[in-house]
Amino acid sequence: MRWHMHWLYLLGAAVCMAIAFTLPMPGLVAVLLLLLTLGLMIAWMLGWLNSRVSRNSRDEMHIISPEELRLLREQAEARKAAQKNEDASP
Repeated sequence: MRWHMHWLYLLGAAVCMAIAFTLPMPGLVAVLLLLLTLGLMIAWMLGWLNSRVSRNSRDEMHIISPEELRLLREQAEARKAAQKNEDASP
């Protein structure tokens, strides 16, 4: 449920805006509600962006360590050397 939290910010912003525009109240209260709406909209946007970025991020388990990378390079060099030896030996 943690990743749905940002949608509650958007819902709160919509409710604050509806209250600010529909109920008769003093100007200061309406301005405070509109500022709260702005803050909740910014919180929603940041939460939405955070969920998009974390959804597309790579798992650290799949990152190759420097040792594994060195082994892969050595294997590739060995294959290239073996192929050159095959091509040169006819």
